Amino acid sequence: MLSGTITVSGQKRKGIIKRGHGNGVLLSVVITVKNEERHISDLLDSLVIQEPPFEIIIVDSNSTDRTRDIVRRYMEEHDNIYLYVKECTRGAGRNYGVEKSSGDYVVFIDGDEIANPFWLAAMRESIREGADVVAGKTIQIGYGPFEKLERVELFYRGMDITYPSCNLAYRKDLFLKIGGFDPWFITAEDIDLNLRAVEAGAKFAYNERAIVYHRTRDTVKAFLKQAFWNGYGRKQLTLKHGRLWGHYNPSRLLQSYNMSFWGLLRLSFAMMGYIYCKLKCRGYEVEG
Repeated sequence: MLSGTITVSGQKRKGIIKRGHGNGVLLSVVITVKNEERHISDLLDSLVIQEPPFEIIIVDSNSTDRTRDIVRRYMEEHDNIYLYVKECTRGAGRNYGVEKSSGDYVVFIDGDEIANPFWLAAMRESIREGADVVAGKTIQIGYGPFEKLERVELFYRGMDITYPSCNLAYRKDLFLKIGGFDPWFITAEDIDLNLRAVEAGAKFAYNERAIVYHRTRDTVKAFLKQAFWNGYGRKQLTLKHGRLWGHYNPSRLLQSYNMSFWGLLRLSFAMMGYIYCKLKCRGYEVEG
């Protein structure tokens, strides 16, 4: 057993995490949320049934809806769920969650997702095989045309570094060694993290059985806003790491569905975000 004093929403409580069950490594599931009252119950229902041992660390960015109340109800029934309130960017919130975690590996998932019942078991399988970083399979659910759009892959030293942090596990000491998520990023902080992990010589694994279901944006406005800020983040990557255009896969970028109406519209708004960042940002800024 591990025991420790856990700060939860400003109060102290005794946290006890069991390592037994014959499944080995303790996993810390880290989630950042803001105003997720519509989805957080679905996520937690899918997490509490996962293969133990694990803990759930939730960092709430000062939600104004019922998110924290819902989480607290689950905390009354499950002693491995911990809630912290810290208003910050997604990357900074995840770093804070890792700081509060007790596990040997940290596993990231988003507040609007649903995990397959065998998600952590599959993650643990790849970890036992020696992986430092494990990426799972993310299935988009929602509006059909949005579901079919593929992510824009970026390869670095032969490795796809666009595996999203909505379904990603990191050996905790590696995560801390490379500095965690860079809070300067608006988006693409996971690509930046993966790039630095590749540079550090990390062993990556992709496990298609580590499945999570991710909701697509539910309005056109939200879809276009996401595309804009994703483009902004891609420009942030070049400001930090230099020219990266040669690392994209043109055939994947130009595949049939990414060249559909919705694919082209997404690309157009991403380019607007890219240009906006180019005009707005003077260069990479190290967080002080």
